[in-house]
Amino acid sequence: MKKTVIISGVAVAVVIIAVIIIGRIRSKGEVANLYVEAKQGAFDIIVTTTGELQAKNSTDIYGPEFTQSRNIRAMDIKITDLVPEGTEVKQGDYVATLDRTTFDNNLKDEYERLVTQETNLEMKILDTAVTLSNLRDNIKNLRFSVEEAQITLQQSKYEPPTTIRQAEIAKDKAERSLDQAIRGYALKVEQAKSDMRTMRNNLSEQQQRVNDLETVLKKFVITAPSDGMIIYKRDRTGTKRKVGSSISPWDNVVATLPDMSSMISKTYVNEIDVSKVKTNQKVEIVVDAFPEKQYTGVVTSVANIGEQLPSADAKVFEVVIAMNESDPILRPSMTTGNKIITKTIDNVTYIPLESVQTGADSIPFVYLRNGDKQIVVLGESNENHVVVEQGITAGTLIYLNTPEEPENFRLKGEELIAVIKEHERLKKEEEAKAREAAQRAMGGFPGGPGGFGPGGFSGGQGGFTGAPRNIPGNQGAPASAPGGFSGAPANASGAQPSQPGTQAGQPGQVPQGAFQGAPSGQGGGRMMNMTAEQRAQMQKLRESGDTAAMRQFFRNMRQQQGGQPGQQQQRNINGEAGSQQRPAEQPQAQPDNN
Repeated sequence: MKKTVIISGVAVAVVIIAVIIIGRIRSKGEVANLYVEAKQGAFDIIVTTTGELQAKNSTDIYGPEFTQSRNIRAMDIKITDLVPEGTEVKQGDYVATLDRTTFDNNLKDEYERLVTQETNLEMKILDTAVTLSNLRDNIKNLRFSVEEAQITLQQSKYEPPTTIRQAEIAKDKAERSLDQAIRGYALKVEQAKSDMRTMRNNLSEQQQRVNDLETVLKKFVITAPSDGMIIYKRDRTGTKRKVGSSISPWDNVVATLPDMSSMISKTYVNEIDVSKVKTNQKVEIVVDAFPEKQYTGVVTSVANIGEQLPSADAKVFEVVIAMNESDPILRPSMTTGNKIITKTIDNVTYIPLESVQTGADSIPFVYLRNGDKQIVVLGESNENHVVVEQGITAGTLIYLNTPEEPENFRLKGEELIAVIKEHERLKKEEEAKAREAAQRAMGGFPGGPGGFGPGGFSGGQGGFTGAPRNIPGNQGAPASAPGGFSGAPANASGAQPSQPGTQAGQPGQVPQGAFQGAPSGQGGGRMMNMTAEQRAQMQKLRESGDTAAMRQFFRNMRQQQGGQPGQQQQRNINGEAGSQQRPAEQPQAQPDNN
C-alpha cells in the first residue's frame, strides 16, 4: 500500500514538473516571437510573380494549309482526335485527326461539278462539229448556185436586155450569199474555239479545285514532324487546344514539340511594378512541383504594352525569364514562383514591415523593447522588410506588433519628423516630374521652354497660349475671337501664336489651352513660373473640368506674379485708346473676372 502511495506521489510530482517546464518553454517561445532584432546587410528589392514553364525553342505541328490555295474556302476545323499531352512520339508517328465532314461534302459537290463540266465539253464538241459541217455543206451549195447563175448569164447574152439584167442580178445575189456564208463560217469557227477554250479553262480550274481538296484531306491525319514530347498549343485566350477545339486557317498549329534543353518562365507583372523590372535582372526561381530545388534565371524581355488577362482585373505586362540551368525533371506548363531582384542595397539596416506603426499624422515609428516609441525614417521596401535610414541601429530589439499599454512608451526621435517631411516633399516633386515627362511623351503637358504642347497650356516666352474659349466676355487669341485669356497677338514682339492642334472649348468648359502671355505692345511675354505643387494642382483642376476653379487658379497666379486684374484692365483700356497712334498693336486681353 505504501509503495502504491509513493509511486502515485512520484508520478504526480513528475507531471507537475513537466507542466512547469513546458509552460516556461512556451513562455520563452512567446517572448522570442514577440520581439525581432533589426538586421544589417544586403537588402534585395524583389518583385514576386507566378509563371509557367515553357520551352525556349519548339517545333510546331501544323494542320492543313488553306491560305496557299484560293480554290478552298477558309474555315475553322474541329479536332476530333488528339494523343494525350506528354506523349513521347517519333518522327512520322500519329498525332491528331481533324473533322473531315464538311470537306468530304465539298469534295463530292466539286467532283459532281467536274463530271458535269466534262460532259458539257464533250456535248459542245459534238454540237460544234455538226454545226460546222452543215455550214460547210451550205457553202458548197452556194458555190453551185453561183456557177448556175454564171451559166444562166452567159446563155442570156442573145436575150433582151431585161433578161440579161435579171441574170446579172441573180449572179450578184448568189455571189453575195456565198461571201456571207464564208464569213459566217469563219466567225462560227472562232466562236467555237473561244467557247471550247473557256470550257476547257473552267474544266481545268474545277479539276484543280478537286485536286486541292483531295490534297488537303490527306493532311487531316496529322503526324509528328520530328521526335519529341507532345504539348498542347494554347490559343490567344490561353486555353489549350484539345479534342473538340478548332484551328483556324491563320492559326493552324495543333500541338508543339518543345526542346527541353532550354526552358523559360513566362510570367505577368502588374502595371504598378512593371517599371521596376528591366532586362538582365537576376531572378530566383522555384518550381512548385519540386520546392526543394532552387533555380536561377535572368529577365530577357519586358513587354511595352499591357494586356488584360481573363483572370485579372488590372492590366499586366508579359515578362520572359530565361532559366540558367537545365534539368530533365522539368516539364512545360509547370508553375514557377519567380523572385525578380530589381535592386540590391548593400550594408543597410532593415526590419519587418509588420513592426512599423503609423499614427494619424502618417509619421512611422516602432516600439522598442526598452520602452521607447522611436520615430524612424524609412527607405526602400520589399514584400517582407523595409530599410530604416535613421532612428535605430542593427541589433535593436523591437516589437513585431503593437504591445500592451502602448501609451506608456516614451516618444523618441521627434527631430526626425522634419527629415521625413523633407523626404515626402522630394518624393512628390519626383513624382510630379515623372508625370510631366510621361505627359510630354504622350503629347500632353510638356515641361520646359515652349510650354505645355499642342492643344495644351503653352508656357514659353509668349506665356500660356492656346485655342480660344467660348466663354462670353473674354477676348480670344489671336484673332479676337470670343473666349480665352489672350495677350499679345501672334505677330507681336516676343509673343507666341496659338499652337496648332488646339481645340476651342464649349461654353462653360475649360478648353485645352486658354491663357496667353504678354499684353500687346510689350516686348517679350511675362512667363508664369510655377512650382511642382502648382503644376500638380493645375493638372488636377484640368482633369476635374472645374471651370470656375481653373479661372481662380490663374487669377491667383497673376496676382502673385505682379499682374492684378484691375491693372491689366487699365492697360487694356490704355491700349485701345492709343490704337490709332499705334496701328500695329492689337487689342489687349482681359482676364475673366466672372
